[in-house]
Amino acid sequence: MTSGREAPTPGRQRRSSVGRSTAVFAIWTGLSRVIGLVREIIAAALFGLSGQMAAFVIAFNVPNILRSLVADSALSAALIPTYTHLVEQGREREANRLIGAVVGFTTMVLGAVTLLAVVTAPWVMPIFAPALDPETQDLTVRLSQIMFPIVLLLALTGIVSAVLQANGEFGATGFVPVLWNVLIIACMGIGALVLPPDERINAYAVGILIGTLGQLLFLLPHLRGKGPFGMHLRSPHLRRVLILMLPVTIGLGLINVNAAVDNVVAGFISEASVAAVDKAFRLYILPQGVFSVAISTVLFPAIARMVARGDNDGVGEMVTSGVRQIFFMLLPASAFLMVLAAPVVRLVYERGQFGPQDTVFTGEALITFTIGLVFNGASLLLIRAFFSLQEPWTPTRIAAIGLVLNIVFDLLLFVPLGTPGIPLSTSIVSFITFLMLVIELGKRVGRLDNAWLIDGFMRCGAAAIVLGVMSWATHRVLDDLLGRTLPAQAVSVSLALAAGTASYIAAVRAFGVPELAQLATLRRPLR
Repeated sequence: MTSGREAPTPGRQRRSSVGRSTAVFAIWTGLSRVIGLVREIIAAALFGLSGQMAAFVIAFNVPNILRSLVADSALSAALIPTYTHLVEQGREREANRLIGAVVGFTTMVLGAVTLLAVVTAPWVMPIFAPALDPETQDLTVRLSQIMFPIVLLLALTGIVSAVLQANGEFGATGFVPVLWNVLIIACMGIGALVLPPDERINAYAVGILIGTLGQLLFLLPHLRGKGPFGMHLRSPHLRRVLILMLPVTIGLGLINVNAAVDNVVAGFISEASVAAVDKAFRLYILPQGVFSVAISTVLFPAIARMVARGDNDGVGEMVTSGVRQIFFMLLPASAFLMVLAAPVVRLVYERGQFGPQDTVFTGEALITFTIGLVFNGASLLLIRAFFSLQEPWTPTRIAAIGLVLNIVFDLLLFVPLGTPGIPLSTSIVSFITFLMLVIELGKRVGRLDNAWLIDGFMRCGAAAIVLGVMSWATHRVLDDLLGRTLPAQAVSVSLALAAGTASYIAAVRAFGVPELAQLATLRRPLR
């Protein structure tokens, strides 16, 4: 396959600037995911797939749902387009007053919400864990009460991050997840040293709280020179942000409600199933967090600026280019995790309380998760494009349809397939909602080139198959030769990844994939 066509781009200088910002953010995000993986390795060694781990997963997911409904993601998604629009019009003072108003309103409302959540946890939390025994339910309540304050802290962090990213500053916001994971690991380590085994899970929850506070404290000094913002409750644009937040809140919240539904269904299989799905999800989300989140986060303010200028053609070109970049990055990741699911799980998790049967259990879930990885990752950018257009009800409606479909597929698949049926449901729904988002966005912007998207998917998909075959063959030879000790697994998986990556690069060169050549622009100095 060859192509004489160049990928549509809005301009060489803008592409270089965006590419450099994406690279910086991706490096920090990649490091945070690696450290997050270390966190998961430690947690797996300490708790395995035990009832304690199941309680923690549910206890964390519920505040996470509340956070997504009213906190950082919804706030930043509604705030960046409005703030950027004011700045583009030269109305910096109004933009700053808007930030102050959002901070004041958020502190007042979410402070009350957090207090209410802590007080009502003994009655609310068991609803999310109906299949767990009473002792595990009590542990779920206690852990959730420790972690509920992250709702307010993450909201304030989201506001600060939105301001920095809207001003083109991605380094600090990319670093804070690294800090978050380091603080959590430190707390788990201290807990493992000073607490009895049945109390160590509390240190994990305390670490989540301390890590979240650390993120906010680190970012605050980076606002110097951006204000003054003040802490107002009055701004003529606050109402606009809150109106935009409503559908964003519902849409982002539905995504996390999906996770809660998965946990409930998994709980009817076994406590181990809840933890296995979560452990597989952590590996599944790793490449998405490195590449898709980085691309979507960096392009979001750029797309919002184009919308403010009325450049819909530019929006279409940038979204098309961004989705193709996500295909280029995530299709090979999907292929690698699919063919080497068990070896990767064994290398990352199998030690301490996490045994060989847990590896099989988690590996099966990881395989079905990877089917929808690329579609879920690309949807992140498409959703943010709708937010930039200030049309958030469309992705919200699609997210609601996805929630219903996820429930239906969960119930249809978990009986015949067991634990792997739950992530398979997620993958099927990711594909359906991705198609719906592409169709709807194509109706609203110019030059969203579906043929070019299909071309990118087919070329990168063919190259990813080459990677999968080479990775599997390399690991098969080395696994037989070296055995299953930890150093041997590290060597065999690493060399399989290296061989697969080299074959993927060779294949995309042969297939004429332009995204590979675009990486060279990151070496050029910005002017």
